[in-house]
Amino acid sequence: MIRINSLIKHYDNGLVKALNGVTFNLSIGEVCSIMGPSGCGKTTLLNLIGALDIPTAGNIFIDGTNLSKIASKAMYRNRTLGFIFQFHNLIPNITLVENVELPTIAISGMNRVQRRDTALKLLSEVGLDNRTNFLPTQVSGGERQLTAVARALVNSPKILLADEPTGNVDSDTAALIMSIILQRSKKDNMTTLIVSHNKDIARQTERTLFMRDGCLVD
Repeated sequence: MIRINSLIKHYDNGLVKALNGVTFNLSIGEVCSIMGPSGCGKTTLLNLIGALDIPTAGNIFIDGTNLSKIASKAMYRNRTLGFIFQFHNLIPNITLVENVELPTIAISGMNRVQRRDTALKLLSEVGLDNRTNFLPTQVSGGERQLTAVARALVNSPKILLADEPTGNVDSDTAALIMSIILQRSKKDNMTTLIVSHNKDIARQTERTLFMRDGCLVD
């Protein structure tokens, strides 16, 4: 599903070496975590897989297709990927259900009623069916992050990229988020890559990769 080959990412004309020849594969439906100290390149790696940045060298293959050859990176992100960020990144002046519904607008074949029904179903799955018409500023931090989880899953992505998805929530919400991610990964055969500093999170995944100084380490 995902094949990373000798991936390099440098910034500032090569002075900052974020990734130094990272190579690994992820199978369809695999749930994998990445651990390592701050600044080791974990988030950079997710950003490259998510086509939010361009590698200095190396290749990323998604289902056998070189990511650099995909013409519309925005369409790739919308139709293939789900993102969960450490900070929810919700739009503050629209409701929770509207935030979750937003990624579905680019999906052809879904009318407004279908988009809303899909968003409402996801919010119900994460336990927020009584908060659908609230603004992000009217709910707790944990509820905002759960909304972000629902938004990431609304288009039934093939790949889920999660950058510290439980980093800013309490332990109960963290457990709920992981339960949702693992259930959806199993149900939909969704390939999942989770960056975390939390060993308890990593222990719940099928495989853990460790990074240091832009490299994978044993």
